[in-house]
Amino acid sequence: MSEKAGPGPGTAGVSESERLLFGGELAYDIGWERHEGAWLKLGLWAMARGLPRLAGTGVRLAHLADARALRVVLGAELGRGIAQAVGLVAVNSVLGHLLTEGATNDRLARAVPALVVVAVTALLGSLLRSASTAATGTLEPKVQRVATERYLGLVHRVELAAVEDDEFHRLLDAARYGADSARRMIRYCTNTLNSAISLIAAAGVLTVLHPVLLPLLVLMTLPSAWSSLTISKQRYLSFHTFVQHARAGHLLGQMLTQQEAAAEVRVHDVGPFLLGHFRNMAETSEREQTRLAQRAARVGLIADAAGGLATLLTYGALGLLLWGGAMELAVAGTAVLAIRTGGGSLDSLVLQVTDMHQESLFVADYERLCREAEARAIPAGGEPLPERLREVRFEKVTFTYPGSSGERPEPTLREVSLSFPMGKIIALVGENGSGKSTLVKLLAGLYLPDGDGGEGGTGGGAGEGGRIEGGGGTIWWDDVDARAADRSQVFARVALMSQNFFHWPFTFRVNVGIGRPVRPIDDRAVEEASAYSGADEVLAGLPRGLGTLLARGYRGGHQISGGQWQRVGIARAKYRRAEILIVDEPTSALDAVAEQRVFDQIRALAADTGQTIVLITHRLHSVRHADLIHVLKDGRVAESGTFEELMDERTGTGEFRDAYLVQAAAFAATVPPQAAGTHDDLPARGSSRSGPTYPTCPTCTTSASTEEP
Repeated sequence: MSEKAGPGPGTAGVSESERLLFGGELAYDIGWERHEGAWLKLGLWAMARGLPRLAGTGVRLAHLADARALRVVLGAELGRGIAQAVGLVAVNSVLGHLLTEGATNDRLARAVPALVVVAVTALLGSLLRSASTAATGTLEPKVQRVATERYLGLVHRVELAAVEDDEFHRLLDAARYGADSARRMIRYCTNTLNSAISLIAAAGVLTVLHPVLLPLLVLMTLPSAWSSLTISKQRYLSFHTFVQHARAGHLLGQMLTQQEAAAEVRVHDVGPFLLGHFRNMAETSEREQTRLAQRAARVGLIADAAGGLATLLTYGALGLLLWGGAMELAVAGTAVLAIRTGGGSLDSLVLQVTDMHQESLFVADYERLCREAEARAIPAGGEPLPERLREVRFEKVTFTYPGSSGERPEPTLREVSLSFPMGKIIALVGENGSGKSTLVKLLAGLYLPDGDGGEGGTGGGAGEGGRIEGGGGTIWWDDVDARAADRSQVFARVALMSQNFFHWPFTFRVNVGIGRPVRPIDDRAVEEASAYSGADEVLAGLPRGLGTLLARGYRGGHQISGGQWQRVGIARAKYRRAEILIVDEPTSALDAVAEQRVFDQIRALAADTGQTIVLITHRLHSVRHADLIHVLKDGRVAESGTFEELMDERTGTGEFRDAYLVQAAAFAATVPPQAAGTHDDLPARGSSRSGPTYPTCPTCTTSASTEEP
């Protein structure tokens, strides 16, 4: 990955307010800012050397998008150049006939054929320009679509570890901008080609007319090209200096108006403080803009003086050639037209190449992202999973998240060995940071165990169907190693309902049906899944039913609460009908009654459909009826067993039992007696059932007793 860019062009103009509030210049740390200031290093010679490469990039993208339209553009621009050259030669002939001796009518008559050629070439040039413009307009959106589809198609298949890599995300930001840059490059390439061909045509005509005319063209146009590049750089520098201050000022304006900060702005009287610093930054920006404008004026004056001197020398040389009889008047007139045409073409060429160079930096990032995405893609194919799976088994699995800046972080999971038998309810419990969520991502195939080199999260593909023994342990799907397995089959077996599952900005119908997007969405199945999770109550309150847009800020959009979203998420997982349902903190936004309903439904799934439920929760009362409980601590398995085994002082280590009793005691101290109650399927306090009793559902009883019957 590239190194982080240094300070931007506006560093010298940082205000005291920016130093206080932001610690310095407020610069984005995202991909499309990575090349800020790169254009300032571009010179005329560097532009000339880089022109073939830049043009090649544009031509390659255009050929990929629409080869026919590209051929039209190239043919039209080449034809325009030829027409321009022929037109200049015809103009020389016209002037030659008009400036000779003889009657005016005779001179005009002799000039008519050449005038016809001038008119025809002008008409032909206009037609070719129209054809080029139309073909370029066709190419631009196609290039953007093809470029965007290409990188999106690659990125959505990369390993999750790549998506979570900050450097990959910076490159992804630049690539998004690069797809737009690819579109703009087509027009810049067309304009550059037109300017270059016009310049070549003018130079060729001048060389034919008189050998000394080509150096005169260079003498006259180079100062103009230099001035165009210099002034453009000054404008670029001024813009980016202004952007730094404008960005900071805009942020302050947002803070004064956004809903999240409104209460504190008023109670703490933050408004005058922010307005004062806004004024300070605005005044600093005004001074900086004034300074840069004055500097640009001085540069422009020097450039105009140099250009005027070059023009004087050029026309002086033409005059001397005429005076000495070395050049005819008609040739001198044609030379003036060609020099003006060539000078304008060179000015345009400089501006177009600088723009194309700037865009090419992002197109290069785009190409680099595509290469990285291909290298970090989830391997296609692999060993098929058993049709009737018995269990998923972890054997000494170690997993380490990739570090940054060469760091080697500690493993999140360390030699974890446990099993997930199919058709059962398996609970994962433990403190925050114990590795529960990481473990289920490994189960879902989103990560693979550390390899021999210890690179976490990268995993590896299978060779020719063989097993791959990694230094980070093995995840077995019966007798198939997850490293060698067809990952698409792993994903197909799993439904994931995480605590922070994604709220798609789509309709209610799609938010549930997207759990199984490979098939057309079945409204009846959506309604059944919603009734199962309790989301039918949410659906009943929506103004457009299944077609209601669940996205705030859009016309017709409707906002629902966190608890309602959680019901939608459970419905999505139910709609998927996967063999393994992973539920990560499913009730964090639900009230006690709705929470118990969800856990009852989860148990019903395992009982009625044989679905395997993997449940992660901090509410330990909800795992009483799990078939198997795995307790994690510091990335290791502290203990495993049934609820009774873990609560038994003679068999358990005490990790689960101690935590359970602490939670039960806390609820016993806070729940009022009138709220106490029992569930029919849970042993109540003093139950006559055989075996010991334990503190029951903490949300429904005030007892933390461990009495024997």
